[in-house]
Amino acid sequence: MQTRTLADWLSYIERIHPKSIDMGLERILAVSRRLGLKRPGRKVVTVGGTNGKGSTVAFIEAIARAGGKKVGAYTSPHLLTYNERIRIDGRDAADADIVAAFEAIEAARLSGGEGGIALTYFEYGTLAALWLFERAKLDLAILEVGLGGRLDATNIVDPDVAVITTVDLDHQDYLGEDRESIGFEKAGIARAFKPLVLGDDDPPSSVLRHAYEIGASAVRAGCDFFFTSTEEDGNWRWREVNYQVDLPAPFLSAPVQLRNAAVAIAALRALGRSPSRQELAQGVAAARVAGRLQRFEHEGIEVLVDVGHNPQAARELATWLAAQPLRRTHAVFAALGDKDAPGVVAALAERIDAWHLAGLVGSGPRGVSVEAFAERLRDSAAAQGSRHADVASALAATLAQARPDERVLVFGSFHTAAQALEWLAAHSA
Repeated sequence: MQTRTLADWLSYIERIHPKSIDMGLERILAVSRRLGLKRPGRKVVTVGGTNGKGSTVAFIEAIARAGGKKVGAYTSPHLLTYNERIRIDGRDAADADIVAAFEAIEAARLSGGEGGIALTYFEYGTLAALWLFERAKLDLAILEVGLGGRLDATNIVDPDVAVITTVDLDHQDYLGEDRESIGFEKAGIARAFKPLVLGDDDPPSSVLRHAYEIGASAVRAGCDFFFTSTEEDGNWRWREVNYQVDLPAPFLSAPVQLRNAAVAIAALRALGRSPSRQELAQGVAAARVAGRLQRFEHEGIEVLVDVGHNPQAARELATWLAAQPLRRTHAVFAALGDKDAPGVVAALAERIDAWHLAGLVGSGPRGVSVEAFAERLRDSAAAQGSRHADVASALAATLAQARPDERVLVFGSFHTAAQALEWLAAHSA
């Protein structure tokens, strides 16, 4: 029998389940038991939330590695290659390793006969990460929640520390129409008598209520730990009762990254061993995440690529733009069909001088044409923006008309960011 390549496997697992999203733990639990999976690491941190998950994972990973720990990180979605989703010791998993994991998962899911257990794309990936992490004998496994928390595939693992970065409106079709409902779903990653680190200054009462009911110890930003800028150059201070540490600015430059770094530090301290000041400083400076206000220069024009795709993320982008030198700003905006695109535009409208809309046809069932996208924005500040079939053509046209003293912000989706990064790599000097 010819061995499938990773590309073959990815094509296969996209088709094996009739739904792209099918929340619930029964299927993945059954297959994980057949695989005989144990804990993915000596310690486990699970990171959920509306925004900031990927950056918080990166900070936890970088700080722990600065302390000499062997760390695995599972994140999603990926930008350019599937391998990005599974990192061990700072390196993306190799094709052959992921293929070996998929082969083991496939044998397990089929072992019960009658066609086996139909897993989703995300469930395959989660099991692959857990299978590889267990074999790597990790000191720390970090799992990023895919959607929600309570019924997310990552929730088959009991974390030593759970993290909820923020709670805001997104994925309402699956999680509920308000912050309280969404907060309840996200709080499902908390475990009885274990720390739950909360990045919101004012988390939904549903989160706090659930923590109280199960005896999880809530560690809250603005209550149990604090972070403040101390210098104009971006230096900052993390503190709690009887402890504080001054740290250099993160490489990740958006204001919200201080909060993400602070939450990461709180999570690591909650594990029981506090990283040294040197480990914290080294890790905060070393953390990297593609597509988070990632900066490029194209023929003298500043280009920023961000995965932000909901109103909360757009408000953070607006805050960042407000703190930058005043210059004309173009927005290349493309979003999936289930996102609150008008809300995103409203959050950024005062900071954008020209809008350039793009379609995301071919980005799965939620992808939309630029005509359909523009129709959704007909009453917004972006209504008169130029229209382009895809992100590549929108970015090329925008750069052709922008001047060297202007900036271009490309955002709206992981698909948007990925297409922009591919175009910039192909057209870099």
